[in-house]
Amino acid sequence: MRAKITLALALFTLGLGLWAGLLRLGWALPAFRALPIAHGSLMISGFLGALIGLERAVALRKPWGHLAPIFAVFGTLLWAFGILWGAWGAFAASIVLSALYLVAARQQLSWSGAIMGTGALCWGVGNLLWAWGRSFAQITPWWAAFLVLTIVGERLELARLQKLSGVTRVLFALSVILFVGGVLLALAHRDLGVRVSSVGMLALALWLLRSDVARRTVQQTRLVRYIAITLLLGYLWLGIAGILGVIWGGASAGPYYDALWHALLVGFVFSMIFGHAPIIFPALLKLRIPFSASFYGPLALLHLSLIVRVLSDLAPWAAGRSWGGLLNALAVLFFFVNTARTALIHRRSLQR
Repeated sequence: MRAKITLALALFTLGLGLWAGLLRLGWALPAFRALPIAHGSLMISGFLGALIGLERAVALRKPWGHLAPIFAVFGTLLWAFGILWGAWGAFAASIVLSALYLVAARQQLSWSGAIMGTGALCWGVGNLLWAWGRSFAQITPWWAAFLVLTIVGERLELARLQKLSGVTRVLFALSVILFVGGVLLALAHRDLGVRVSSVGMLALALWLLRSDVARRTVQQTRLVRYIAITLLLGYLWLGIAGILGVIWGGASAGPYYDALWHALLVGFVFSMIFGHAPIIFPALLKLRIPFSASFYGPLALLHLSLIVRVLSDLAPWAAGRSWGGLLNALAVLFFFVNTARTALIHRRSLQR
């Protein structure tokens, strides 16, 4: 029950974050003053931070770990409603999440755990910069590092990619070092740092496309094939984000900034959510979510609308960007509604 309530709060934060994003795109929707600027914090530190924290707390069976998603949600919501010290709540969430990874490391050291733990530390740095009032252009690379490292670490954990050749391990380590090094460099030289970390993103994308088991499992059927497709699409967007970052790493606002970070955060991160949800959500909710061909609907809408958005950013074409963003939001809502519908239909069929 605790996990269900926390997930519901995270989804509320997601809805508010999508609403804020539409306001930033120019859609005339009801709003309060602080909401539009809270889009990134609601989506990343609020929803995604809470979701990752909840998954870790449940996986490690640590009741105190549930403080991570609770702090993430309420801290971010307070900030969205104009209470600026709410950012410290998100910072507290990152401390709890880092502690969860430390507990996991004491139980068993692994590559995947070390990478995800590094991601949690990056989230903490980003939240600290946020609490100190730094610009979102300075904060976003750290939040992005949190998500990229968490996802890469989960792929290692879930797909058993630890069984790698020596050369493949070295290439992976170099890609991670390049990525994290660029994020660190961005503290002093943001433009150069973003470009270096973008090279790291591109290297990670190429590595994942070559080494992830999705290359083989995409030839299977039903849920296994669906997950593989979401992963491969996500890796392509990670590579596209890397290319955009190399070209326009210095952008701190405007269409190029929008294209870079939404290629990463929508194309890569939400592809991973769409793919992992049939595995993660049943573990969190104790509710089976059987595969349905309808899963491909929101996935197709997400990627087609993101193509429209990114191309409109590069054109630039403001109307296309606004419509692409609206369809991005609808794809995410469509995904969660469809997932819930599928789970409920299955549950009712078992009760007959």
